Amino acid sequence: MNIPYGTSDFYLIRRDGDLYLDRTQTISAIESIGRQLLFLRPRRFGKSLLLSMLENYYDINRADEFASLFGNLAIAANPTPNHNRYFILKWNFSVVDANGDHEHIARGVHSHINSSINFFSARYHHRLPAAIELDESNALRSLENLLSAISRLGHPLYLLIDEYDNFANEVMSSRERGKQRYDELVNSEGVLKTLFKGVKAAAEGQGLERVFIVGVSPIVMSDITSGYNVAKNISNHPDLSRACGFTREEVMVINRQIAAQCQQPPEKADAAMALMQSFYNGYRFTLDDDERLYNPTLSLYFWDEWQTRCKFPRDLLDANLAMDRNRIAYVARLPHGQAVVAQALNPQQPLTVGKLANDFGIEAILNNPPDGAFLSSLLCHLGVLTIDGVTPFDELTLRIPNQVIRSLYVERMQQQLLNGYEDNNRRQAVAHTLCADGDFLPLADFIEERFFTAIDNRDLRWSNELTLKMTLLLLLTNDLWYLPRSELALGKGYSDLLFEVRSDLRHTPLYDLLFELKYLSPSKTGLSGEALARMPREELATLPVVKSALDTAECQLQHYQTRLKQQFPDVQWHLNCWAVISIGLGRLVWRAMPLS
Repeated sequence: MNIPYGTSDFYLIRRDGDLYLDRTQTISAIESIGRQLLFLRPRRFGKSLLLSMLENYYDINRADEFASLFGNLAIAANPTPNHNRYFILKWNFSVVDANGDHEHIARGVHSHINSSINFFSARYHHRLPAAIELDESNALRSLENLLSAISRLGHPLYLLIDEYDNFANEVMSSRERGKQRYDELVNSEGVLKTLFKGVKAAAEGQGLERVFIVGVSPIVMSDITSGYNVAKNISNHPDLSRACGFTREEVMVINRQIAAQCQQPPEKADAAMALMQSFYNGYRFTLDDDERLYNPTLSLYFWDEWQTRCKFPRDLLDANLAMDRNRIAYVARLPHGQAVVAQALNPQQPLTVGKLANDFGIEAILNNPPDGAFLSSLLCHLGVLTIDGVTPFDELTLRIPNQVIRSLYVERMQQQLLNGYEDNNRRQAVAHTLCADGDFLPLADFIEERFFTAIDNRDLRWSNELTLKMTLLLLLTNDLWYLPRSELALGKGYSDLLFEVRSDLRHTPLYDLLFELKYLSPSKTGLSGEALARMPREELATLPVVKSALDTAECQLQHYQTRLKQQFPDVQWHLNCWAVISIGLGRLVWRAMPLS
């Protein structure tokens, strides 16, 4: 297979016979929903390829190639009357330089639109009576000239806008005058609002018949609404839930093909599926569709690496997705944002919203977010949370979609709680000692001496029962080694925490780590805080209340260990099991079960 990693040109993919997972079945729905549409998806989620597919479907210049481009795709069985009917104009605002002042950015916007119109002239030169005259200082006038030039040719214009919010979001999040520059872009005289006013006017009988806009968030559209209040946000439309992203069935088919190509057994495809489901799956954009989608960029990255080397990629996080950590950091810096980021890591208390907010005026974001639901919705639009389900009260629950994104949250919390170079080096060392040597003591010392003191404040403190679990997740998460599983169903119970060694690393001496965790209030020991701090761990373990908790945890571990081997008989477990008791946010006591 030719894996088109990094390619979003539909024409090249189809011409060269590259892998293409058919999304043409969405074309009819897009046409019927409206003429001016806004479609939002996370970064690197296939939006540009979707635009390119629409471009090739509607372009009058591609009419003679319709059969070769679409002949074996879903739309070929029943194409719409509008196929190959339009002139296509395409803008991509990701190429606009977001640095500099408002005048510099405005010149960049006008320059890009003029370049697009110049390309339009070259593309359709055989249909145009003359080249379109450009106004270097006013691209809207150039657009008017374009519409005038095609007005008598019998074919309307379709405008496709890619990454409409890219440079504005970059300006907004800039630490240097970002807010001021953003205001200048979207206010009544700003280039963005002026531009979209022109688009709206052009769609009112001047020859611009359809507009399809893609981006990540509705922030910019919210702030220019008075200039462009005609776009319908179709991001959560049930008929378009799978317009971007891959389904489980599609992923499994490709996994089997690559395993066969590499002359690997079918079990290799299953192992790939387990990794990809944990790290790349989980996105859901509407309650009307239960399918959890796979991130397409990450999937293509995985397949490209696997097919080339017949080995799974060592690093499951494609560097092109790492920019999402900046989105999490950005929200964390907003008022109350850090608390929302911390809560997102808590699987037992999911974030809930009555409905996803779509009105994100920049003033509310930067100065006074109205509530946690507002920030949670923003994280959802940015692709680092996703729709999970509904509560009994019909509220939406949101969760981190997969392990790749969870790792970015973990990194953010580590940056917040650990003090740079020395802390990070020590964290890595104590985690390595536990994972490779089975020694819990260095990790326990680090948690008591450094981590509990950092986590014990009102902005970062979770409910006490979860503090230890979140601490271990933050300190032991390592995508190069493990699949972390929280609250894994084992029989009639749920294990607190399991770090399962990746299937492609079963040959290493790494331990699988199974934890049963308990929290005890210091008052239950009958000792003062000072006495607890001085008492050796061996003596703490003999306190009746502590011993009882350890015994209970050990019994649960024995049950979970048995069930784990029964439920996953094909896994060659190398289990190290730990009963760990946290006495307040100060002391740890543990008991290791015999190695299995």
